[in-house]
Amino acid sequence: MAGLIKREDIDEVRQRTDIKEIVDGYVTLKSAGVGSYKGLCPFHDERSPSFHVRPQLGSYHCFGCGEGGDVISFVQKLDHTSFSETVEKLASRIGFELRYEDGGTGPRREDIGKRQRLLDAHKIAAEFYREQLLTPGAAAGRQFLQERGFDRDAAERFGVGYAPQGWDGLLTHLTGKGFTLEELKLTGMFSTSAGNGQRLYDRFRGRLIWPIRGITAETLGFGARKLYEDDQGPKYLNTPETSLYKKSQVLYGIDLAKREIAKTRQLVVVEGYTDVMACHLAGVGTAVATCGTAFGADHIKVARRLLSDDGTGGEVIFTFDGDAAGQKAALRAFDEDQRFIAQTYVAVEPSGADPCDLRVQRGDEAVRALIADRRPLFEFAIKASFGSFDLSTGEGQVKALRHAAPIVGRIRDVSLRSMYTRELSRWLGMQFVGEDQVGRAVGAAARRESTQSATPPRGSAGQDVHSAQPVGAGGGNGSANDGAGAAPAFTRPDPRDPLARMEREALEVALQQPGTIEANQWVWFAEARFSVPVYAALHDAVVAAGEAGPDTTAWVERVRREVPDLLRPLVSELAVTPLPAKDADALTMYCRDIMNRLAELRITQQKASLLGELQRMDPAVDPERYNQLQRELMALEMRRRELRPD
Repeated sequence: MAGLIKREDIDEVRQRTDIKEIVDGYVTLKSAGVGSYKGLCPFHDERSPSFHVRPQLGSYHCFGCGEGGDVISFVQKLDHTSFSETVEKLASRIGFELRYEDGGTGPRREDIGKRQRLLDAHKIAAEFYREQLLTPGAAAGRQFLQERGFDRDAAERFGVGYAPQGWDGLLTHLTGKGFTLEELKLTGMFSTSAGNGQRLYDRFRGRLIWPIRGITAETLGFGARKLYEDDQGPKYLNTPETSLYKKSQVLYGIDLAKREIAKTRQLVVVEGYTDVMACHLAGVGTAVATCGTAFGADHIKVARRLLSDDGTGGEVIFTFDGDAAGQKAALRAFDEDQRFIAQTYVAVEPSGADPCDLRVQRGDEAVRALIADRRPLFEFAIKASFGSFDLSTGEGQVKALRHAAPIVGRIRDVSLRSMYTRELSRWLGMQFVGEDQVGRAVGAAARRESTQSATPPRGSAGQDVHSAQPVGAGGGNGSANDGAGAAPAFTRPDPRDPLARMEREALEVALQQPGTIEANQWVWFAEARFSVPVYAALHDAVVAAGEAGPDTTAWVERVRREVPDLLRPLVSELAVTPLPAKDADALTMYCRDIMNRLAELRITQQKASLLGELQRMDPAVDPERYNQLQRELMALEMRRRELRPD
């Protein structure tokens, strides 16, 4: 029987193993002074590196999460192996023969840890598939590669292989190497037949095979592409989830790309195995691909550690097809954008070609140009989202602005943010609203983003009272009936938002001083399209309440009855908010000015909508409509001037 590993041998393995070399396989380390290195911790997600390694001491420690130890504990925790398995793995790596207590000779083959046995099976399987690619039966596989510009050297570089069409080619090969059926069931490389026999057979048959390796180049699973029309399976078939293969955590090509990613601080995410091959062969050695799933949080953790994503540079570039599915994938990637400090970009070939097709059609330079011509992911996300709004209307433009401003506000480069603020105004067709309003909206969003980034989440006590607190759910609103979960969840707007402030002031006037509002101003008020959801609900309630009488108390109560219970405290709040006027005359002037500003905003929104339509049309195609737009613009301008007699 195998005994315990001798203590002096454990010490020898620990002493002779370079901990920096081991850690480098998982984390990009940078010098942190004499004999010290640091990087992003692999045990928890962090933005600033707090994970330190001291090679001369053989130790590591994270000042963020408190994890620490020696090279054995590091490998044991990351690879999920037992203490003995870890020591045996490290001893094998340095060629050291271990001794055991009580005359033991080490574990027998059947006693070797399951994980190592699975890794061994995958390694032998990968070799088997590579050998099969050279056989006559793999002609279709070699033709597939050749048509896509991959020669034999390329296939060998990426370990591409071929699964023969028989049912038990790999099964026979691995059992002949000493693997048991129980072990092979755990690899994901085999399927089980129905019925009482429960016989194993090869999962991959008649397919081109790509080995999917981890960051330390150990094969964890396989991806298989069908080659024959009579294959009833999916186009791509991957290893199912196993103790080794977790599709949400693996990135195809990461073993080949990790050094270049760390060196250039660039990560290129493509969609398929052949795209990774094409990029690397074209000189883009930072390309990786997900394996049958979206690029998610676990992938980002791996990427950030390699990029040393600490705010001092770096970029992540996503390539997607130009179709609807590709656009959807890009928007999913944008949802994860805030997890990076590095700048994120998207590269889409106008023709819709992926990197593999692009290389075949136009050569290596075209692939490099595709990556070089990347554009910010936030720009792509903004323009893609415009399809959800009717930009031919002022209301649609305001809603689009409220949606897009936080996206632009998230841009970390101040100069770049300023440039895209101007671009946003142009994209929306809001020239008459002006860049100032767009700039204020973006500035407010940027301040909120900065505050949220600087303040760690602390639950409701740490929320921004202006931008995150539900109206009527505390915070001094005086609500005795929150209706938790029973009423719509309205959010209190940010008072620094100029548009929100104007809408609030108009509601204050409508509630408190309805008698000062002239008939034409009431018309403009009724026609106004409020953009802040909570204020829009109150505006609708004021309109629904009908004509205000001399009794202001009854008027406010009528409005209060028109809103959900959750908003009644806000009606009371607006009804008692002091208005900035010293006397009756000043109060009248203030109220008239507020309502005129609201009317003017509505006019400018209408003008911007008409102007946008005017700029998009060809007067030679529809001269009648063109002239009509000109007349409508002139009429709106005259009405605007009437509001400002000065």
